[in-house]
Amino acid sequence: MAFSRCESLDRHMRIHMGDNAYKCSQCDRSFSQSSSLQRHKRHVHSNGRLYECRYCRKQSKSSCSLKHHVYTHTGAKPYYSEYFREHRHLKAHLLKSHIEDTWYTCHICQKKFIRGDRLNTHLLHHKDVKPYVCSECSKHFFTAGNMKCHQLKHSDYKHFCCGSCG
Repeated sequence: MAFSRCESLDRHMRIHMGDNAYKCSQCDRSFSQSSSLQRHKRHVHSNGRLYECRYCRKQSKSSCSLKHHVYTHTGAKPYYSEYFREHRHLKAHLLKSHIEDTWYTCHICQKKFIRGDRLNTHLLHHKDVKPYVCSECSKHFFTAGNMKCHQLKHSDYKHFCCGSCG
């Protein structure tokens, strides 16, 4: 198997190496990924319910859904910073998205953008101009990034390859 991401190859290699480091404490099963162990516990040992609300004892299958349920008791309205990879991205979002004077506005449809390059790409849609052309199939694209991603489909080359099964 071949993978475009190094992390995917690492996860796959655990299968070949018999690396089942995640062992269930309630039975003799073991897993190569922690997510597989958690899924096993949820479905086999917890009757589908693993997480319990400390306020009302409501049970939930995932910690994420329980977290959102608890907000109904606490009234919390947290910033959802998990949507941003880095704190600086959250900070930029708060500065740009919530201060209307800093937005870039399309003069044709009035759609607003927090980044000028996104407005420029948007304007290409109004003109129906797709300046980037695939050299293999002549398909047109609005951005170079979209074209490069498309061109990977024409190639069998993958950056990361499993040494055990190819």
